[in-house]
Amino acid sequence: MNLKQFVGGALVVLALAVTPTVAFASDKTDVTAAVHKFFGNLDKTHVKTAVAACDSPVSIIDEFPPYEWHGANACDDWWKAYQQYNKNSGITDPDAKLGEPWSVDVTGDRAYVVSPATYSFKQHGKTIKEPNAVFTTALRKTAAGWRITGWTWSKH
Repeated sequence: MNLKQFVGGALVVLALAVTPTVAFASDKTDVTAAVHKFFGNLDKTHVKTAVAACDSPVSIIDEFPPYEWHGANACDDWWKAYQQYNKNSGITDPDAKLGEPWSVDVTGDRAYVVSPATYSFKQHGKTIKEPNAVFTTALRKTAAGWRITGWTWSKH
């Protein structure tokens, strides 16, 4: 083996060793962006953008009745139930913030993200805070990018 063959072979090995790591880091970034696209657009003006981040079907578990939603329109159905719950409960000025993920796991075309979150709102004029909530999502990579297949909100 001459020097050219050795260097060429070494470059191929190096490229193969680096490529999965780069793709994995890119997937983690894309997955996190998809979660933020959903979570960051949960308001009356941008809800269509949030719902577009959902796959079909979707499963949701949240802290208000009926507590779970699933199916092709689960994200939209959840949003409508959330709005009605807030209205019935005297809740105004909702403000949810998503923190940096504690974990982002990507395996092939599936991903799992766990993030800290906070939620504050007014209920009958009184300020309420949920400082230690957790937003957990499962995603699937589609031709259109990463889409949420399930999520849950848990308060501590």
